[in-house]
Amino acid sequence: MPPKLGRVPSIRDRVEDTLSEHRNELVALLSRYMGQGKGILQPHHLLDEFSSVIAEDRGRKLEDGPFFEVLKTAQEAIVLPPFVAIAVRPRPGVWEYVRVNVYELSVEQLSVSEYLGFKEELVDGHFNDRYVLELDFEPFNVSFPRPSLSSSIGNGVQFLNRHLSSIMFRNKDCLEPLLDFLRAHKYKGHVLMVNDRIQSLYRLQSCLAKAEELLSKLSPEAPFFEFAYKFQELGLEKGWGDTAKRALEMIHLLLDILQAPDPSTLETFLGRIPMVFNVVIVSPHGYFGQANVLGLPDTGGQIVYILDQVRALENEMLLRIEHQGLSVEPRILVVTRLIPDAKGTTCNQRLERISGTQHCHILRVPFRTEKGILRKWISRFDVWPYLETFAEDASSEIAAELQGIPDLIIGNYSDGNLVASLLAYKLGITQCNIAHALEKTKYPDSDIYWKNYEDKYHFSCQFTADLIAMNNADFIITSTYQEIAGSKNTVGQYESHTAFTLPGLYRTVHGIDVFDPKFNIVSPGADMAIYFPYSEHEKRLTSLHGSIEKLLFDPEQNEEHIGRLDDRSKPIIFSMARLDKVKISVAWLSGLVKALD
Repeated sequence: MPPKLGRVPSIRDRVEDTLSEHRNELVALLSRYMGQGKGILQPHHLLDEFSSVIAEDRGRKLEDGPFFEVLKTAQEAIVLPPFVAIAVRPRPGVWEYVRVNVYELSVEQLSVSEYLGFKEELVDGHFNDRYVLELDFEPFNVSFPRPSLSSSIGNGVQFLNRHLSSIMFRNKDCLEPLLDFLRAHKYKGHVLMVNDRIQSLYRLQSCLAKAEELLSKLSPEAPFFEFAYKFQELGLEKGWGDTAKRALEMIHLLLDILQAPDPSTLETFLGRIPMVFNVVIVSPHGYFGQANVLGLPDTGGQIVYILDQVRALENEMLLRIEHQGLSVEPRILVVTRLIPDAKGTTCNQRLERISGTQHCHILRVPFRTEKGILRKWISRFDVWPYLETFAEDASSEIAAELQGIPDLIIGNYSDGNLVASLLAYKLGITQCNIAHALEKTKYPDSDIYWKNYEDKYHFSCQFTADLIAMNNADFIITSTYQEIAGSKNTVGQYESHTAFTLPGLYRTVHGIDVFDPKFNIVSPGADMAIYFPYSEHEKRLTSLHGSIEKLLFDPEQNEEHIGRLDDRSKPIIFSMARLDKVKISVAWLSGLVKALD
C-alpha cells in the first residue's frame, strides 16, 4: 500500500514497498545477510552484499527502489535468523529501527528499546528484558527548546538567543526575568549592574534614559568614577563599563533589547555582563605538570590544551574585567591529582603557578582511600573508584584557595567531567564539559561486548560517567560539528551515546540528544607565539638550521640516529603524532605518506 499523501514514508513503508514490488530480489539480499551468521553487520558489509547481488543480476531492480535508499543510510544490521534488524539514520541525529522476518516476509517497526533488546540477544541468547534497567534522560529535558534541523546542531547559543529574543518580542512580560538577572549580580557582597532602587521594567527604562542623557554630555573617555555617584543614584552600579563610551554602548544595547529584542543585540549584551571571575578546570588523570611530563603515561595533548586554554582565558577575563570597569583579580585553578611518587616532576606539589599567567595555579589533590593516600600513578582507566572522594576533597581545597566558590567549572575527559558534575551539583555552579575523546567510538562494539573490555578498560564506568556528565552539564564545547553528529554517512562521537546497551547492566534508550542547545562548537585556536605564517621569516629559529641539516643529511649513526636523507633538493615536511590504531592521527599520517608518494 502506498504511503498516504502528506506523510513522509517510514522505513517500514519503504521495506514493505520493496517486498511487494521486488520480493525475490529482496529475499535474495536478506538471505545473504543471514548467511553471514549471527552478529552485527557494518554499513560496508551491507553494501558489499548488495553489490554482490547486483553483480549476480538478481537484484538490479533494487538499485532504483526504496530499499536501496534505506540501505544507504543504514548504520548497522543485527542478524539473528530468521530476523534481520536494521538501524537506519536518515540524517544526523535522527534514527529509525526496522526488523524483517526473512522466512515469513513480515516487517515491523521497532522502538529504541525493542531494537536494543533484540541486539542484546547477540550476547545473552535468551535475554529476558522484564528486569532490564532502562535509562531515559529525555523527560528531564522535554520542556527545553531545541532546534529540529540537523544543520543547527552545535549552535546552541545562537539558537537560544533567537528563541529568547523571539519570546521577549512577542511577550513583554518575559522581560521581567532579565531585570531579576541583572539585579542578581554581585561580587564578594558588592552589588553590580542594578541595585534595589530599580524594582520594575518601567523604572529601569526611565533610569536608562536618564543615564543615556548623562553620558552623552561627558567625554567618551571619561572614567567610570566621574559618573559613578550619579549612576548609583539612578540605581545603576559598577559593571556597565570603564568609560563613558563603553557604559553608553551597554545602555544602548539594553534599551534596544527592551524596545525590540533581537538575537544579535541580546548575545552582545549578555556577553558583556560581569559574571565570571573564578574558574575551576578539572583534569584528574595523568602527570599534570609544566615540565618533564610529556611522554609519561596518559599525559599528552590534553595538558598542552588546558595550559594554552588557561592563558587565553585569563587574558580574555582580564580584558573584559577592565572594560567592565571593575577592580577584580580573577582566579583560575586547574584541579588535578597530586602524585607523591612524582618521578622527578612537580606533580607532588600542592600548588604551582602556571607560567605566563598572573592569577592561575595548578591545585593538586591526592587520591585518598581508607588505607591512606595513593602514592603512585594509575591509568586513566583505573581512576573510577577514587573520584567521588577526590571530588569531596577537591571541594574543600577549592573553597580554601578561592575563599569562596567558583563561578564556572570546566571538566576535561570522562573522569574530569564526572568530577565537575559532582562539584557543580554540590556547589550549585555552572558546568562546562570538554570530552577530548569519547572512548566508546574508538573501540567497535565496546558497548554490546563491554564485558570483553572490562578488566582492562572498565568501560562500564566510563560510559556511565559520560552519560551523567553530558546530561548534567549546562553546556558542552566541541571542536567540530563532526564530533557531535558526524556526517551524512558517519555517526558522531556524541551521537553514539543517543541509544546503546550494556547487556546485563543497563539499556540506554535516550542518553544524549545531539539537538540539545547545550552543544556549542568552538574550534581550537593556536598559540600565535609558536604558530605563524611562513612569510614571517623573522620568527623562524634560524639558529637551529645548521644542526637540523647535519641531523638530516650527515648524522652520526648510533642508537638515536638511524639513516639519512640524500637529496637536499627535496622539501622537508615534519609531522609528529602518536601511532595508535584508535587515534585519527594514524589515518592522517598514512594519508600524508600516500599523498607524497
